[in-house]
Amino acid sequence: MSTPGRGLHGRVLDTLGPAITAGEYPPGSVLRTDELAQHFQVSRSVMREAVRVLESMHLVESRRRVGVTVRPKAAWNVYDPQVIRWRLAGADRPHQLRSLTVLRSAIEPVAAGLAARHATAAQCAELTECALGMVAHSRGHELEKYLVHDVAFHRVILAASGNEMFARLGDVVAEVLTGRTHHEVMFEDPDPAAVTLHVQVAEAVREGDAPRAEQLTREITMGALQELDVLAP
Repeated sequence: MSTPGRGLHGRVLDTLGPAITAGEYPPGSVLRTDELAQHFQVSRSVMREAVRVLESMHLVESRRRVGVTVRPKAAWNVYDPQVIRWRLAGADRPHQLRSLTVLRSAIEPVAAGLAARHATAAQCAELTECALGMVAHSRGHELEKYLVHDVAFHRVILAASGNEMFARLGDVVAEVLTGRTHHEVMFEDPDPAAVTLHVQVAEAVREGDAPRAEQLTREITMGALQELDVLAP
């Protein structure tokens, strides 16, 4: 499905991007824009715009008289939310989920500890509201509604840390949480223990208890890794 508002070049990207990240075009493959434009039945200008987006993600590079060359995975901008989405949609999903969850386990506990020290009253209130929303939708197979509050919860934690580098990872965490749900790497209902932990993290942040906030968040992320062992080994 093409992302709304991106027009023809979005339709091209939604086919070509996943094909590249899935390895259908191995590193070193040369893509001819004229041939691609003909294949997708779009103008050359549309094709060039799509290529520019892929270049911004470091998936490809363009050279005169050579064409568009697919870059090795090590060069990709693996933090780009769209690249994450494409990889989660392909055969690389288990590895991508695991690498992102390990990243979360390294970053989010520290962010939660900082949030306990730096969160504003408004952020504490928002965190509590998100946690209660997770509780409200944690039963009855309401995973999409649960996801909205789950994503918001972790965005607040990262932003409330006061560290702008952590805050910028909000989109990355949102993609892995969304990917777990949309690709059915979740139980039918969230783990009740994990839901309770989110409520406790909100309490610890509000109380300014940094060690507890960090430890509880570490339990959340380790639980997510254990879920992957069961659902996406």
